[in-house]
Parts: sequence; structure tokens; C-alpha cells
Amino acid sequence: MEFVADLTLILLAAIAGGFLAQRAGQPLIVGYILAGVAVGPFTGGPTVGNIHDIEQLAELGVALLLFSLGLELSFRELKPVRTVALFGATIQIILTIALGLGVGLALGWAWRPALWLGALISLSSTMVALKTIQAQGRLGTLSSRVMLGILVVQDLAVVPLMIVLPELSDPAGGVAKVGAAALRASVLLGVIVLFSTRVVPRLMGFVARRNSRELFFLSTMTLAVGVGYVAYRFGLSMALGAFVAGLVVNESDYAHQALSDVAPLRDLFGMLFFVSVGMLLDPVLLWKHLGALAIIVAAIVVGKATILALVVRAFGYWNIVPLAVGLTLFQVGEFAFVLARVGRTSGAISNDLYALTMNAAIITMALTPVVSGLVPAVHGRFWPRRVRETHEAANLPAAGLSDHVVIAGAGRVGRSVADALSRLALPFVLIESDDRRGQQAREAGLPVIYGDASQPVVLEAAALQGARAMLVTVPAFSDVRSIVAAGRRLRPDLPVMARADSSDAVRALYASGIQEVTSPEVEAAIEMTRQALMYFNVPPHDVLQVASAIRHERYDPAGVNRDSGLAMLSRLGEIARHLEFTWVGVPADSPFDGRTLSDLRIRTATGASVVGIIREGALVANPDGQARLEKGDLVAVLGTRDQIARFEQAMRAGTPLREK
Repeated sequence: MEFVADLTLILLAAIAGGFLAQRAGQPLIVGYILAGVAVGPFTGGPTVGNIHDIEQLAELGVALLLFSLGLELSFRELKPVRTVALFGATIQIILTIALGLGVGLALGWAWRPALWLGALISLSSTMVALKTIQAQGRLGTLSSRVMLGILVVQDLAVVPLMIVLPELSDPAGGVAKVGAAALRASVLLGVIVLFSTRVVPRLMGFVARRNSRELFFLSTMTLAVGVGYVAYRFGLSMALGAFVAGLVVNESDYAHQALSDVAPLRDLFGMLFFVSVGMLLDPVLLWKHLGALAIIVAAIVVGKATILALVVRAFGYWNIVPLAVGLTLFQVGEFAFVLARVGRTSGAISNDLYALTMNAAIITMALTPVVSGLVPAVHGRFWPRRVRETHEAANLPAAGLSDHVVIAGAGRVGRSVADALSRLALPFVLIESDDRRGQQAREAGLPVIYGDASQPVVLEAAALQGARAMLVTVPAFSDVRSIVAAGRRLRPDLPVMARADSSDAVRALYASGIQEVTSPEVEAAIEMTRQALMYFNVPPHDVLQVASAIRHERYDPAGVNRDSGLAMLSRLGEIARHLEFTWVGVPADSPFDGRTLSDLRIRTATGASVVGIIREGALVANPDGQARLEKGDLVAVLGTRDQIARFEQAMRAGTPLREK
């Protein structure tokens, strides 16, 4: 039970560290690492007894992290900025490695640990950078596109670094040994890719057709861990094999499902990995090398930021873009922890270098929101006449947006609304932060702005001040609340319609002053109830009452919004669902041929109403009782399903009409 006690202690420490990091506005991994320091062997208080077992689980966490990275890599993000991403990021990595090598040599280190230092600081944090630009409302700008492209290439660079660096660190190694390792890795990865592309899609398809979530999850985990273990047996790391497996699955139709299944385990075992990193950090050793740590952090902040800015500028980007990229991507990334773990396991780096690099990573991560927040002030100080960076948009009207509807979210609900407004030629604009959905809307010719709708600058780009209304269609309540709050700050009088996926969310949104709230779950429940009652031949009036009662109970239990526009539309919708409208042809042998509507007494006998007659291409709307039906006429009939059925039976079967 000692292992269970250690695991419980780690979970409690991780929860406490995660809460503290969140309150301080830092990434959760900072809290996890500090939690590891607290329960590690170098500090007092409760201590994990068997670190080796935790490290074994941490190795699985690394594999799942890289498997998820392979699943999440979006090569689509490289297309708009592929030149600076592919070549610029490569140049940046090489120059940053040279910077670290120079700093290490200046501190009196040998060239091998100095080279490792450069490699470790060359990678930036996708997690920290993405969170920072989202918080600042810069997601969707050109600078954010450049950053995401560079981050994708940096993440891919982990693979060759994990292969080459351990060989370079071997005293008996050389160019030939590095080449042999690279060749061996290429052959193995080629075999893995061949197997994965030919066998894995069929296997995943076979499992998916079984419609078992559990079997699909087990198959995904087996693929990630199994391919990783094969790579390990052939002299590569388990994490590298898992990464390749993730890349292969990413190209299939099952990537999103696989990622959603793996994500909870990835987060759990990833937490164990970062806690295990913290366990190896010695505060006494940190204090002993405080001067070297200060030099390394200063070199990272100034040197790496300068390299990033100059590289981006050299590829033709100007205005605020180089400054934003440099001051946002200077930090050391989370995959430096993975790379450092490889170096420490192979004996390539010492505990001193490991501790220095890890602490430098934590410090630079913590500094990122502060330093990145200086971008507008620095840009305004030195380049006051330069225009502010705009958000990426597509298909916006040349005359600008005015008197339009702002739709926050281009998912299934948002796209349905947008398509309907587009067919009616009504003005609107979509706001979407997901690149895939934004690209789909762009290709469909819909006006779309790429960005986070909870940020004022994005809402300003959508011309919220001149909008007629705003529709918030995103599903998560926390996102809905943030978007509504941001919109209300810009336009307190703006009509807002929001989506809520629970009764608590409905009440909370109405309490915040939103005019209209709709819930897909409630609407589905009402429609399915209506269908069930119709099969029991419940009278339409009673069905309408039941539906209205459900709607009142779920949407407005206090009766506050009983007279709102949504409530009225909902009641009208319920009534309309019970009415059918169809066209019925008058056959040659019909008893209706040659008789007037007054003679037939259709409404009295069937309950249906004749609302139109088409004869020889001419329409007679709302015909009176003297209108005569003739063979070949098309008759427009309005009524319930049963009423129309009685009308058709009487017309075609020759059944005489009788009063009901």
C-alpha cells in the first residue's frame, strides 16, 4: 500500500499546486512542478517514498503527451505562414542552440552540456504562448498565426533532437555514430509509418464499427503504448514511437475521437511527469547556482526574444509582428522537460544542469504573460505611427459591417444560423477561434473573423457597436458567460441570445439580463415528447399543453420571461408543428370533380381547409365557397396530419364526405 500512499500524496499536492498556479495566473504545470518540489526528497514534510515507481508512470505520461501532440498537430496552421514557420523556426532553433552553447562555455562548462543547454532553451511552450495570446485577445492576428506556425515546427524538432543529442553526448560517438542513429531511426520510423498507414486505419475502422467506446479507447491506448514500446526495443525512446503513432492517427477520420478518449489519461499521467520533474529539483542546489540561473534566464529573455524577432523580420514581417513574436515565444517550453529527462537518463547532463534548466523554464513561463503584455506599450513608444494589428477576417463586405448580427461560434448551431441568414441575404458575421471551422466557413463564402469572441478587440473587429443583435452559440457555459460579459461591456443595450446546455445555465443567463436563452437539450426533449404522444393518438391540443408546460418548467419556472419573444416564438412553433401543408391533385375519377367547395363542405367533414387552387398555371389564393374543383387541379390543403389524410382518402377513393 506504500505506492497508493505515495500516489495519494502526489494527487493532493498536485491539486493544491494547480489551484495556487491558477490563482496566480500561471500554467498548471508550474503548480505541478512546485508540488513535486514540496513532496520530493530534498524538502521537509511529507515525502514520496518510492520515487522510482512514480518515474515509471511518468514515462507513460511522456509517451501520452507526445502521442497527443501527434494527434493535435495542425499542419493547416502552417499554410498561411509556411515559409517563416519551416525555415524561420529552423534558423531560430539553430541560433538559439548556438546562444545556449555560448552561454554554457562562458560559464566554464564543457561543450556537450553547453550544447544540451542550447537545445533545451530553443523550444518554446505552446501551452503558455496560446494561453497568453488568448488572454490578450490576439488570437486571430497575423502575429498569432506566425507564432502558431513556429510552435508547430518547434514541437516537430523534438524528434530529431531526441535522436541526435544522446549520440553527440556519448564520448565514443561521432558524426558516423550520429548518422547511424539517424539512419536506424529513419528505418524504424518508416516501418512504423508503413504499418500504421496500411494496417491501423483498417483496424481503427473495424473497432469503430463495433460502436463500443470502451473497445475504441483500449485500441487507441494499445496503439500509443505498443508502438512506443516497439520503438524503445529498437533503441529509440518510447515517447518518440508514441509521437509517430499520434501523427499517423491524426491523418485518419478517428483523430478527434482518439484525442478525446486519451486526453483524461494524458492529463493524469502528464501531471505525474511534471511532479516527478519537481521531485528532482534541489532548492539548496538552486541557491548555490543562483548567479548562473540569473545569467541563463537573462540570456533566454533577451537573447532568444531578439533571435525570434530578427528571424521573423528577416522573412518580411514588420509592424508589431516581430516584436509580438519575440516577447511571447522567448520562454522555455514544456517539451524541454521531456528532452532534459532523456539527457539525464542517458547520463548526458548532470543534476546541476538539469536543475538549472528546469528552474529557468519555470521562471520564463511565469514571466511570459508580463513580458508579452508589454508589446503594445513598447510598440507605441518606439513606433507610434504604426497602425494597430488587425484580426484575420474573410469575406467581409467592402462597405463594412453595420446593422448586422454577430454570431459567436461557427459550430453546427452557429453555421445553421449563418446559412439561414445567408440564404435570406441578411447581414451577419461569424466569430470563430477554431482554425478548422473558420476555414470551412471561409470556403463556404461566409463572413468570418478568426479570434476569441470573449475579447473586446475581437468584438470591436466584428463591429459590435453597430450590430443589431448577438447570438452566442458556443456550448460551454463558461465561454458563453465570458462572451456575453464582454459584449455587454461594449454594448449594454445590445440584444443577446445565448445557448445553454443545462437548466442551471438557463437560470444563470436569464439572471444576468439576457433577453433570450435556448437549450438544445430542452428543445430535443420537447420534440421527442411530442412524437411519443402523437403515437398514442393524444389530441394535438393536449400535446401542445404538455410541450408548453415542459418549456415553461425548464426555461422559466418563475414566470419572469413568460411574455418574452422567445416564449411567443416557441408557442407558435409548437402550434405550427401540428399543422401540415400539402398539395393534392384532383384525379379524373374523383367525386370532387365539378363540385364547389360549398357543396363539398370539406372543412366540416374533414377538418382540413383548402387555401389555394392551381389551374393551368394560375393560382387562386384563399378560394371562396363558389370555387369549383376540376380534374387536374392542384389543391393546397392545410390541417393536421389526420385531417389531410381524411381529405386525400375522400378525394381519391370516392368516399362521400360526411360531417364529423
